[in-house]
Amino acid sequence: MTRYSFLIQYQGRNYAGSQIQLDENGKEQPTPTIQGELERAICTLTGVEQTPTNSRPIKTVFSGRTDAGVNSTGQTVHVDLDKQIVASGFIKSINALLPKDISISDVHEVSNDFHAQKSAKRRHYRYVFLNRNQRKAFDGDLLRVEQDLKIERMNEALGYLIGVHDFTSFKNSGSSNPYTVCEIYEAGCWKNDDMVVIDIIGNRFLYNMVRIIIGTLLDIERSNKNPEYMAEVLKAKDRTKAGKTVTPSGLTLLKVEY
Repeated sequence: MTRYSFLIQYQGRNYAGSQIQLDENGKEQPTPTIQGELERAICTLTGVEQTPTNSRPIKTVFSGRTDAGVNSTGQTVHVDLDKQIVASGFIKSINALLPKDISISDVHEVSNDFHAQKSAKRRHYRYVFLNRNQRKAFDGDLLRVEQDLKIERMNEALGYLIGVHDFTSFKNSGSSNPYTVCEIYEAGCWKNDDMVVIDIIGNRFLYNMVRIIIGTLLDIERSNKNPEYMAEVLKAKDRTKAGKTVTPSGLTLLKVEY
């Protein structure tokens, strides 16, 4: 078996997230996912048959889970194949099989100890939203905030997240993951005309963590709270102290570093 690493891009609006959804019996649910589409395309291309009793004869491993509606320009995936592939031809062929909102931009052979999830060191997320009073025809599903925002205050609030912290307050209340400590390396925002861009880079992220951070940031601005309130929410380890979970539209996994 040879292990390969894929760099995959996708628009998440038509999918129930990046990972295959399993029912209580461990069977794949019919909801479309990025992983499901990718594995079907790989099976078709390599001639491996998917059967009712073995719907996943080839299994991919993603660097991390992205929620329904979340995009990626740099998701990393690894897969073990028993056939050698030529990257250039493989990329062209698999992109012809994948839906138009999913594409592979790079494929290369990696060592067997490489793990798309466990080997990852840094993950870079970007959230983009609009800051103006009126909607425009090409806004799409992007969040639009009418209140005038102060970027300096927002950057001050984001600064309290940098470092190693317990992010329980920023975890979806339905998540059962007990590992809530993450390290944030960078967090900042800027404004380009009427578009606000927020970048957050960390070693790992909890379920809905980035979207809850953005919701808390907007709550601080809307309520004119002191930016230090972000630190208070962090220390509370209480989901009810944080803001709402904002829409996934506008959230993109830009890059995973190893």
